[in-house]
Amino acid sequence: MYDKILVTLDGTPTDRAIIEHVKNLAKLAHSRLVLLHVADGWAARTYGPDAVSQEIVDDTAYLHKVQSELQAADIPTDAELAYGEPADQIIKWVENKGCDLVAMSTHGHRFLGDLFLGATATRVQHRISVPVLLLRAR
Repeated sequence: MYDKILVTLDGTPTDRAIIEHVKNLAKLAHSRLVLLHVADGWAARTYGPDAVSQEIVDDTAYLHKVQSELQAADIPTDAELAYGEPADQIIKWVENKGCDLVAMSTHGHRFLGDLFLGATATRVQHRISVPVLLLRAR
């Protein structure tokens, strides 16, 4: 049913909720996971894949750490780093590479928080045709 699941990570503690959830889902569905983090600092937004910054170093290390954890649990997992505005890059990834499900943690902001902080999950779910699993982190 879900051959390939895109798991978006933002590098915050809220990631643990979606990681634990998709770990079980991937085992049940025999899915391949693709971890995607979008670097969105100044260097990443300005230089894209040519960016060199501590953010990029830290983000890459984080992705590899989560990837190793999932692979140790016998879950086939790839990891990718994108650059720019998170919602736009997630949408672009889904359109270009395809998947059967997008899994995201949400921060649980309410109206004003979404207005000022952006609502990545909301933007993504309304602009793609793939099912989206949203898990509110506590």
